[in-house]
Amino acid sequence: MAAKAPRKKNVLGRGLGALLEDSNSERNNNFETTSVGNMNEIPLDQIEVNPFQPRTHFDRTALEELADSIKVQGIIQPITVRQLGDGEYQLISGERRFQASKIAGLNAIPAYVRTANDQQMLEMAIIENIQRENLNALEIALSYQRLLSECQIKQEELGERVGKNRTTVNNYLRLLKLPPDIQAGLRDNKISMGHARALINVEDIDKQLHIYKKAIEEDLSVRKVEQLVRDLMNPAEPKAKPEKGDSHHRTYEVQQIQHKLSSHFGTRVNLKADGQFRGEIKIPFVSTEDLNRILEIIDL
Repeated sequence: MAAKAPRKKNVLGRGLGALLEDSNSERNNNFETTSVGNMNEIPLDQIEVNPFQPRTHFDRTALEELADSIKVQGIIQPITVRQLGDGEYQLISGERRFQASKIAGLNAIPAYVRTANDQQMLEMAIIENIQRENLNALEIALSYQRLLSECQIKQEELGERVGKNRTTVNNYLRLLKLPPDIQAGLRDNKISMGHARALINVEDIDKQLHIYKKAIEEDLSVRKVEQLVRDLMNPAEPKAKPEKGDSHHRTYEVQQIQHKLSSHFGTRVNLKADGQFRGEIKIPFVSTEDLNRILEIIDL
């Protein structure tokens, strides 16, 4: 994994909070609601689900467990909605609580009422989704991609919005370059993000799939997959001459450094060094966008 930058406190919380503030918290005074502190108690049958909700599956067992908790404890954290018209609301965030409240037999639910346009709705739903602890790496990558493509957030701003450094965000986005079969394996937790990051460095899709299947069949560790990738990227070379006792060790060190650089930059880096560790590093790129990505990683 790439080294983490100094942690920024509550960046993600501020991103979501800022969206809610920017969307304006004024309510439509023509609709009567029952006040509960700084929120409203809204009938469940007046709320429709968020059409921009990025989650397509809610675990029924988990919902029933939440419903049981709600029966005992009530709703601890209000949902957030926007008002569409007189007596009509639409979820912004909190769909699990909304669905579980229905299962629990509630007639109404405490809710904050905000105003938000469609793009803000989508962005808030995606950011709330990213905060879930049980998202797998591919789901996070797809969420980042949606923020870039559908919410028109620039890549250099994305890390700030989701509370991650740029290298971490780039590592997730690179997963989307993997073949569909490997993405599916990552989604289904057949492999980890560590396995996937190692496979990204293999340029040939057939070879990627070969190592991927081998990793699953033999239950290989991330370290073992990384070694297979290194062996593939650096085919057997002539053995070191006996008179240079430490040359074999140096060759191995160069290969290790080359692999780490390739993993860090998301492209096959070429490293050449002589016995005195003098040489050169070449980082190829295929487009202006790819060059900018590399420059961002270098922080230039």
